[in-house]
Amino acid sequence: MNQEKIGKFIAEKRKEKKMSQKELAEKLKVTDRSVSNWENGVSLVK
Repeated sequence: MNQEKIGKFIAEKRKEKKMSQKELAEKLKVTDRSVSNWENGVSLVK
């Protein structure tokens, strides 16, 4: 699994929906920091 590629995909889809990281985080019941980490390829598990 390529974390960077997945992170770019998450960011692209979030932006297409015109959502902030915080809005996505609230929908997924995670922190906005987790979403940021995913999008930057730092971590996919939180």
